[in-house]
Amino acid sequence: MENKKVLLGMSGGVDSSVSALLLKNKGYEVIGTTLELFAGSSCCDVNTYIDAKNICNQIGVPHFIYNCKELFKNHVIDDFIDCYSNCKTPNPCIECNKYMKFGFMWEKAKELGCNYIATGHYAKTEYSKKYNRWVLKKSNAGKKDQSYVLWNIPKELLEHIIFPLAEFESKERIREIAKENNLKVANKPDSEDICFVPDGNYKKFLENNSDIKPKEGNIVTSNGKILGKHTGLYNYTIGQRKGLGISYSVPLFVIGFNKEKNEVIVGEENELYKKEILVGDVNLLLVDEIKKPIEVEVKTRYSSNVAKAKIINQDKNIKVIFEKPQRAITPGQSAVFYIEDIVLGGGKIIS
Repeated sequence: MENKKVLLGMSGGVDSSVSALLLKNKGYEVIGTTLELFAGSSCCDVNTYIDAKNICNQIGVPHFIYNCKELFKNHVIDDFIDCYSNCKTPNPCIECNKYMKFGFMWEKAKELGCNYIATGHYAKTEYSKKYNRWVLKKSNAGKKDQSYVLWNIPKELLEHIIFPLAEFESKERIREIAKENNLKVANKPDSEDICFVPDGNYKKFLENNSDIKPKEGNIVTSNGKILGKHTGLYNYTIGQRKGLGISYSVPLFVIGFNKEKNEVIVGEENELYKKEILVGDVNLLLVDEIKKPIEVEVKTRYSSNVAKAKIINQDKNIKVIFEKPQRAITPGQSAVFYIEDIVLGGGKIIS
């Protein structure tokens, strides 16, 4: 008899709450869990635990809280700080998914005798006869799809992951289901910011939690002409135009950094475009290795559209050659490769 026991990550929000309900209605033996990640974060305040526990009580499933603060600091906070220390722009959700939701939580699931873990992400897992393996796919939710932040899941885990919201096309429908079932979180607002920077001020977070402090330096053009002063490299990101405090005959954008010289490099908009990028920390889900160039679509930011490209194996890295040059490619962000709606894999942009 199939083991239909599932450990569900619960944030106290509407997505994971409705996920619990849907799983229970499909006959799964659901256990809810909330991970304590960072004191004062939006996903770890007292209301989070209360909301998640109340939902579990309401639909009649157990709920556990696990303290993961040290693990979270080691894998997510420290990486966040390290990226900004090295002029990269991180996406901490990707580290959290790898180490917390699909790392720690899977270990707990096995301890509890669960065959599955589940989250309220808008994504899809299924067995593909064409590729003869389990695959990660885009959900039906269009712009709400979250497959981009899930490329780092270990591929051997895919057959053990359930995304109960995979088939839904809108968040509105999820809220309707919550209302129809009298779930008190039906109108709870979405959390948009980085969970451990609930006020959105990541610069203040870095200054309070690391050795990163304001350090003035020059703003220069790509040929070295000094145009003004900056307040610290971590205060700027590729593609930024506003807040530079410089005047020039044409609009200028941040196009890069020189960490050794403590310089912010600016240029005209055409200098923001790249035809080729290098991607490291690669995780392949659809294939075991890239033996020859593969035509794919690539997404380089969560909010960006996909772009046609060719990917080529380059030692442990992947070279991406775009059909058309792409704007404001940012080291530290993820490049995720798709074949139609299937995630082939992804990695972190090096340059």
